[in-house]
Amino acid sequence: MKPFTIDTTNGICAALFIFLGGFFALQSLGLEIGTAFRMGPGYFPLVLAIVLILLGAVILVEAVRFESEPIGHVAWRGMLFILPAPIFFGLTVRGLGFLPSIFLTALIASFASGRMRPLTALVLSAGLTLFAFLVFSYALGLPFRRFGPWLAM
Repeated sequence: MKPFTIDTTNGICAALFIFLGGFFALQSLGLEIGTAFRMGPGYFPLVLAIVLILLGAVILVEAVRFESEPIGHVAWRGMLFILPAPIFFGLTVRGLGFLPSIFLTALIASFASGRMRPLTALVLSAGLTLFAFLVFSYALGLPFRRFGPWLAM
């Protein structure tokens, strides 16, 4: 008989998912849940918390059944560029406006890859900005300031 072992990497991940899911489920119970046809403000957070708990349970079962590989190299460069990019967008969209914020956010995030060249990053950022402008401004008709007060255009 095989001894009972839990893969520590997946076990910690499963425990974290189950803990966070339970925490958010308890918090959502303080809100009105409603029904599936007339959802209250606590319905969707409760459903997401249950999904998080179920994912944690699946990972826990896998942690008991299989032993995973140890955690390898952490991509610090990716984290240093990807994580601050949406924060930068949120902090500058009102002041710079939508178009410069999208362009700079894409430019920041594009350097998460070590293989990205400056010219490629500029072209990618310009293309993404044009796409976002066409989709949000013309296709969806959302009213937003294209250029903000910091640029005084």
